[in-house]
Amino acid sequence: MKRWVLWVPLALFGLFFVIMASGIIKPGDRTIESRMVGKPLPAFTLPAAVPERPGLASTQFSQGEPRLLNIFASWCVPCAAEASQLAALEAAGAPIDGIAIRDSEEDLTRFLGRWGNPYARIGADLDSSVQIAMGSAGVPETFVVDGKGIITYQHIGEIREEHVPMLLEKLREAQ
Repeated sequence: MKRWVLWVPLALFGLFFVIMASGIIKPGDRTIESRMVGKPLPAFTLPAAVPERPGLASTQFSQGEPRLLNIFASWCVPCAAEASQLAALEAAGAPIDGIAIRDSEEDLTRFLGRWGNPYARIGADLDSSVQIAMGSAGVPETFVVDGKGIITYQHIGEIREEHVPMLLEKLREAQ
């Protein structure tokens, strides 16, 4: 038998090791680019998710004032984690609207009672059709929408303390 055949498994392992090490040393860019940035909000009209806030329609975003649009749910743990940051954004003067997905009025009322309600309006998206039309794959996600109804920025995942200044700046840029 030829001696080189004995070295094939070692060469394959070495090749595997080099490929794995290159991925660890210089991982690929995993940034998700939104396809909706620069495009208008899809047309929607959502009923009120809770009695104390009005429902939400896409036409309300083209009335001249940039706004944040937060997609959330009462069953979403990261949504609860970002609640204090949404309160900080509201305290800084950021107008915030919400879309509650696949949720009940009772669960939302409990969630907002526990974590706070920074939303001016909350629409109920019971089947996630608006969420999907906006290019959102999960919760929470926050969009900056300019005063003409154009999405200028999409923040995927929970808002953390370090994101607040950046979101306020994105809102100012959307003027």
